[in-house]
Amino acid sequence: MASGLAAAQRAPIFVLNSLEADVSVIDAATWREVKRIPTGKEPHHLYMTPDEKSIIVANALADSLTFIDPRTAEVQKTIRGVVDPYHLRFSPDMKWLVTAGNRLHHVDVYKWDGKDLALAKRIPTGKTPSHIYIDTRSTVAYVTMQDSDELVAVDLARQEIRWRIKTGPMPADVFVTPDDKTALVGLTGSDSVEVFDVSGDAPRTVRKIKTGAGAHAFRGAGDQKHVYLSNRVANTISKIDVTTLQVVETYPAPGGPDCMEVLQGGRLLMVTSRWARKLTVIDTQTKQIVKQVKVGKSPHGVWTLDHAARF
Repeated sequence: MASGLAAAQRAPIFVLNSLEADVSVIDAATWREVKRIPTGKEPHHLYMTPDEKSIIVANALADSLTFIDPRTAEVQKTIRGVVDPYHLRFSPDMKWLVTAGNRLHHVDVYKWDGKDLALAKRIPTGKTPSHIYIDTRSTVAYVTMQDSDELVAVDLARQEIRWRIKTGPMPADVFVTPDDKTALVGLTGSDSVEVFDVSGDAPRTVRKIKTGAGAHAFRGAGDQKHVYLSNRVANTISKIDVTTLQVVETYPAPGGPDCMEVLQGGRLLMVTSRWARKLTVIDTQTKQIVKQVKVGKSPHGVWTLDHAARF
């Protein structure tokens, strides 16, 4: 097919079903769900480690993390005693794992030795910590506070808050440009991305980029120049130039678009359709939906080894 949908994709695709406490495994050659992997209670996000050896599911109500092999789709292990992990992120050097305790209003910073986690510090934050992004130097974790409308910077070495700044309504995902100078925050309670200069000792509000109602989650486009943003209420995806900070393309994405993944080559964009129980595949050249795969209730995250280049 011209869209590249039939191109050889060998690694499975993983979609997290938040309301069914499991992960759908999709065969990328046939675009069919081949199995479900049970997880802990109320999983909300899954995440591939920087070394790409594991996909981790954060089980908020089970206080656990489920590690899955991204090649074989087999469970590697479960780590228990991780309190209220809603969102999670490893530092690029994989020395730190940070989790956001969404219900309990804290951020946990863990030391990681390649096998085990050791809690370095539990840090009280604002209301409802939501999404995390860590800079390229593995020094700062940026965390959004969904219900107190803030962006917080956490010093990983010291395990303390460096600064906090007010944002627009209901900040969700956060993306930091590769030069570590600019942070983009999706305002799910609005129709915009808020841009902050984080290059100095104190943050500074730069501008807002109008995208669409329910601005929510980011994913790099694979070309090192653009980032995608899902607009959950508007049912669209915006493509943002990270240099000019402008929307350059908009794609239709029905069913409450949430988390995204870009396949190798950069042409095909996958997005979880949160309210439609589907994984939607978009051809970014034609701006057409080329496939929808039925998954579980409230699909949230999506990851695969056969992805476009990361930032």
